[in-house]
Amino acid sequence: MEKLLWDVYRHSSNYKLQGLAFWVGVAAAEMAALELMGQVAKRPLADFFGGAKKRDIPVYYASGNRGNTPEAEIEYLQKLVGDSGVRALKFRLGGRMSRNADSLPGRTEALIALARKTFGPAMTLYADANSSYDAAEGIRVGRVMEEHRYGFYEEPCEFDDLWSTKAVADALTIPVAGGEQEFSLHRWQWMIANRGVDIVQPDLHYGGGMIRATKVARMAATAGMTVVPHMSGGGLGYVDVVQFASFTPNIGPFMEFKGNTTLPVTCATSSLKCEGGGVRCPTGYGVGVTLDPSFVQQATMVPRS
Repeated sequence: MEKLLWDVYRHSSNYKLQGLAFWVGVAAAEMAALELMGQVAKRPLADFFGGAKKRDIPVYYASGNRGNTPEAEIEYLQKLVGDSGVRALKFRLGGRMSRNADSLPGRTEALIALARKTFGPAMTLYADANSSYDAAEGIRVGRVMEEHRYGFYEEPCEFDDLWSTKAVADALTIPVAGGEQEFSLHRWQWMIANRGVDIVQPDLHYGGGMIRATKVARMAATAGMTVVPHMSGGGLGYVDVVQFASFTPNIGPFMEFKGNTTLPVTCATSSLKCEGGGVRCPTGYGVGVTLDPSFVQQATMVPRS
């Protein structure tokens, strides 16, 4: 399958069109093929990547809010946590691609402090700036996070400004995470070799699928770095993430989680829900879940024009 990825990349000059729009399509095709392989061979997905190392995957709840008051975000985070047992949380800082502007004046600094005060020292806290800052402002905000003992600081600078992100990572003691929108294995190699980030975050969908994310994870392992894959959107994306976490040796302590699926699926080996702070990775064939056939039949095929 790895050779097939190269073939589709160079076929009809596809490499000239590479980006998220291309690699998301490749990821969908690859994951479908892996599922088919699992069903035919009667093997779980992890077996194609060296076998599962663990099945119970701790997760962190991730908030997608930006622009609400710090108090409103804390209230939302408390509802997210509920009785899930999660021991880690992530929320958003800055104004997103905002060139140092906050989404509300003073929100970032106030929320960093208030989250730590509210959830206490035992909760692991992460924050995601979504490309909000230049290097100088990214460092300033990062030092506020260091003061409040945060676990990692995600994407402080514009996602493709690898040099500013490295400057932030070099200046801080808090780990800097990034790479969710990266699709180039060559740039991944540069980031890892030059320690442009401390924690690598390939997105299993944006970056082209499980095989390419595994290549990134193995490069990171060689450099003694951990991987915490980004999860794009909802649906069953978190199941892909827990599958990846199950077979990746240098996986981080908590995986991203944005809520239980509302899709009509069944699974004999997992509730697919966050329970006791984690999600149990399915052990059935392929990904290990079954989508209601009647739901699939409602889909409309879009013909190629």
